[in-house]
Amino acid sequence: MPIYVYEVMRDDGVDGETFEVFQRMSDPPLTQHPDSGLPVRRIPARTAIGGFWSDHAMGKSVSDNKLAKHGFTKYVKTGDGHYEKTLGSGPSMISGDEG
Repeated sequence: MPIYVYEVMRDDGVDGETFEVFQRMSDPPLTQHPDSGLPVRRIPARTAIGGFWSDHAMGKSVSDNKLAKHGFTKYVKTGDGHYEKTLGSGPSMISGDEG
């Protein structure tokens, strides 16, 4: 089921509270806030796409084991402009301060 984002419609025209609701695509849009009863409208939001390109799948495809197996070097940010090597060959630390 998709997650829909709703916004409370305020009389003064200022953006109201936003909240998310799991709904079937075939369900009609909400017209009132589930708790307060205030009028709401569904607003466009970024969709979450699962499968091959999901965050979970990408996390598995770029795991440390796979990176090392294919000869990559991985650096992790440790401070302002400094990166420390966590696997692979190459310098133990790189910095954006050089040059």
